[in-house]
Amino acid sequence: MALPTGLRALHHPDFRRFFVAQLVAQTGTWMQTVAQAWLVLQITPSPFKLGLIGTLQFAPILLFSLVTGALADRLPKRRVLLFTQTALAGQALGLAALVASGRVEYWHVAVLAFGTGLANVIDQPARQSLVAEIVGRVDVGSAVSLNSASFNAARIVGPSVGGLVIAGAGVVPAFLLNALGFAISISILLTLETHGRPRSRPGRVRDDIRTGLHYAFRRPEIVLTLALLFAVALCVFNFTVYVPLVARTVLDVGAQGFGFLMAALGVGAVSGALAVGALGPRHPPRSLMFGAAAIACTALVALSAVRTFWAAAVVLFVMGLFGLVLVASCNTTMQLAAPDELRGRLMSLYTLIWGGTFPIGAFIVGSVSEQWGVGRALLVNGALGLCGVTVLLVWWQSMRRHARSR
Repeated sequence: MALPTGLRALHHPDFRRFFVAQLVAQTGTWMQTVAQAWLVLQITPSPFKLGLIGTLQFAPILLFSLVTGALADRLPKRRVLLFTQTALAGQALGLAALVASGRVEYWHVAVLAFGTGLANVIDQPARQSLVAEIVGRVDVGSAVSLNSASFNAARIVGPSVGGLVIAGAGVVPAFLLNALGFAISISILLTLETHGRPRSRPGRVRDDIRTGLHYAFRRPEIVLTLALLFAVALCVFNFTVYVPLVARTVLDVGAQGFGFLMAALGVGAVSGALAVGALGPRHPPRSLMFGAAAIACTALVALSAVRTFWAAAVVLFVMGLFGLVLVASCNTTMQLAAPDELRGRLMSLYTLIWGGTFPIGAFIVGSVSEQWGVGRALLVNGALGLCGVTVLLVWWQSMRRHARSR
């Protein structure tokens, strides 16, 4: 049966299984994200400490992405994913046990958040690289958009269900359901015929990293893609810090309201991801990437002035829509620009920017919110993002004029 362009990756049986495995695991992960943020705010009302949890959870991506990208080109990728999914299930069970025992403390959550980051920094380059091996270069754009849609469909279902579960039974069931989701994901991964065989030749990891960096930074389109991603990831994508702060301190809504705000964000994000998939197997236009980045940052500025629940939901929908148009466009561009033997290393740069800037952004949001309030923190981040996008637009236009004048 012929499928629309954006859905062509579903022709591949392994990708269909991989897609389901991701959807199940990510839904549980988003439930845990809601539960973990709510648990921290129950332990301490400090926005700074909530931001610090985000910093600890994403710090390993900032520190180790280049190394794990090189390893992704050296190791069987399916085996790597089985290891990381098992570790993440163990982390969820650990949190559930601590809370159920009544002995949970802030430092417990902090240590386990750092452990989650270590597992994710190994997981993500291998996962991104395996997708391209499953579907081939022609269907990479479709696969990336469907993966983004899966991630953000989970963002819709996970927080909504998580908010209801927390309101009715507390945070422990949310952690247990996350562990169950990983168990299901592991069982599906075991059925994949694509193992993601190593492509890198024997040698030193340091030399592999140098080769990947040399390839990336000699190509202006890759530099632009990573720079746009950096601006939006740093300023806009700290959802797990500022959405609970807006819900609790600005709008004064409970766990259920928080869950629905995250769901509004997710609905927009799914729409954005599918829109990029409809472009087919080609590089997304630069004008689309610049426009999406600017609108996402502007939406964050608008959120700083919002004082009603439904207005916040609409702004978050817009932010999710255009934020994911940019992110999915950047992912597709990186996948299509990467030679097969360098894909793990180039996608580790994507992972480094996408996840590694979160600790910095989370620290900024938490610190500014602690000192001057949530609204001002959102305004500062949104304005900073707009300035960054403007600078990059001027640089890119200058590069194009220089290239034409040769």
